[in-house]
Amino acid sequence: MTTTTWDDLVASALLGTDRRAPAADVLAAAPGRDAPVALLGAAAARTVRRRAGLLPGPAAAPPEPAAPDGRPALPDAARRRLAHLLADRSGGSAGGGRRGAAPDLMELLPQWLAAAGEYGYRAPASLLPALLDAARARTDLRPAALALAGPRGLWLARLNPDWRFALRAAPGGTALPDPDDEAAVRCLWEEGLFAERVALLGAVRAHDPAAAGQLLASTWSAERAEDRLMFLDSLRSGLSGDDEPFLEEALSDRSRNVRSTAAELLSALPRSAFARRMAERASTCVGLDRTGGEAVITVEAPHECDAGMQRDGVLPDPPSGRGERSWWLGQLVEAAPLSVWPARLGGRTPAAVVALPVADDWRDELHAAWCRAAVRQRDPDWARALLGPPATPPASGPGTSSLAERSKLLSVLPGEERAAWVAGFIAAHGLSEAFQLLGVCAVPWAEPLGRAVVDALDIARDAGSYPWSFSGVMGLAERCLDPGQADRLEVLTAVPDEPEDASPGAGGYWSEAFQRLVATLRLRSTMLAELAEPPAPPGAPPD
Repeated sequence: MTTTTWDDLVASALLGTDRRAPAADVLAAAPGRDAPVALLGAAAARTVRRRAGLLPGPAAAPPEPAAPDGRPALPDAARRRLAHLLADRSGGSAGGGRRGAAPDLMELLPQWLAAAGEYGYRAPASLLPALLDAARARTDLRPAALALAGPRGLWLARLNPDWRFALRAAPGGTALPDPDDEAAVRCLWEEGLFAERVALLGAVRAHDPAAAGQLLASTWSAERAEDRLMFLDSLRSGLSGDDEPFLEEALSDRSRNVRSTAAELLSALPRSAFARRMAERASTCVGLDRTGGEAVITVEAPHECDAGMQRDGVLPDPPSGRGERSWWLGQLVEAAPLSVWPARLGGRTPAAVVALPVADDWRDELHAAWCRAAVRQRDPDWARALLGPPATPPASGPGTSSLAERSKLLSVLPGEERAAWVAGFIAAHGLSEAFQLLGVCAVPWAEPLGRAVVDALDIARDAGSYPWSFSGVMGLAERCLDPGQADRLEVLTAVPDEPEDASPGAGGYWSEAFQRLVATLRLRSTMLAELAEPPAPPGAPPD
């Protein structure tokens, strides 16, 4: 037995046996062997002795069991469908440009999760790891996936660092205390997970907004900047005048993002002191001139961004390529209540205000700020006026030509009106600029919108258009068309006759794309039917 320590062996291995020869007892234990071989033999023998002599440590305490989940189990067919969707998580091809007629299962997972959530089912325990892995990989899945996982999913997430995101994103795995139980509320607020604290704040706000404000203010200065921002963002739901005092204080927060969010929320309260301040500033910049016989909007942008403006969230430094005065003007108009403009501009309706000419090339800047204000204040009359008729070319219409901004304006309109506007836009301009607009329409698409999309795709197919340019819209159609339209679309799956100037192989691609569309619609219909089946009986084997 050698007397050389483990540290001696490691030192010889690191330095090399030429620079630090092993001790004599190591060499004696391996007669006739080279020094490196003798060193390795001694290390192996000592490793065996160390493992053999290892004393067992104290057993760790078992984790507390997960909170009970009383929701019904999935029907058997739906449980098998979820397993199939999760198993295909890494096998599906991304996007609508893939070849083949098979549906993309991973793209259907969000829709399946949303439908399962409407039925109030719980996820099978055996599928929780795969469900959490899917939510980890795709942030868009997290709200619905974590709601389906429930308290057992949150319990499991505590045991795996890879699923730590669930501890901040989940709605919580413990029952919230009675809002009137001040001690229990305070305990959970100070000791709970972030997601539990957000849920608690929402519950207290629904019961007593003033108490919720006091609760948030009690720890506000000690919260991290990103947590303060997320708490503020949670105030969007149920925002009211009761939140104004707290938001006014947040205008002085040390984080610029928190200050900007507070200003945005205050601008959505048209009777707030903040809104009045912004209205006064914006009114001094925008007026009506009738001296030429025709009413014209005149603009005098601010000449400075004073300390008061900066405290109210106006950023003094413009982005690259943007003038200071136009940058300040846009922020003031965006934050001012839209109700100030009809009175300021001759008692006109929003549509009439938008139709007025604007002097000195300020029209685009002013309309863009009104667009942002209409979205922020959720004002459908202004959104409707700034969108204009769907047949009007975007470049010459009111509001903004930006499709991203138009999509935001559309989100303010009621669902049916939104779908009808986009259907009219597609009928007038085709699909090439409609992708972003389609993304804000409710699913499944209303019948007029679905018909407009399919008709436009059919026209593009018959014209021999380059098919890959429509892959994004085709992918949306797979997920958003009413599943009941599958039989009507069957006729489009045939390979069309290709015009002489058609893209090579276009006919085959269109046939595959429509086959995939029909197959996906039928699969979606089957998925919904599986979820509607009676849930597993109480005596069924555990999931």
